[in-house]
Amino acid sequence: MSTSGDDRAEGVEREAFERLDGAVSELLAELERLRLRTRRAEARVRDVEALLRRFTRGEEDPARLQIRIREVREENEALRARIREGREGVDRLLARIRFIEEQS
Repeated sequence: MSTSGDDRAEGVEREAFERLDGAVSELLAELERLRLRTRRAEARVRDVEALLRRFTRGEEDPARLQIRIREVREENEALRARIREGREGVDRLLARIRFIEEQS
């Protein structure tokens, strides 16, 4: 009779241990995610601080950077347009190839 109670107690303990083990595993995974986020944030802070030091020493001209940003955006838009045109050309060629294949 006591073995049934012992078995039940062992089962409850095993289940509690498994739940505890799962919770600890989740906490360890979350801790690792937080460590990664912290390292990334610290690296970003270092980058921003270095950039700020460069600006305050006058190494970078904010007006020139703004012009360059505008130029890069314009270049990106031109490249996107060229890619769209290229895709349209490829689509036309594929349509011609399919038409020729159907005629054969």
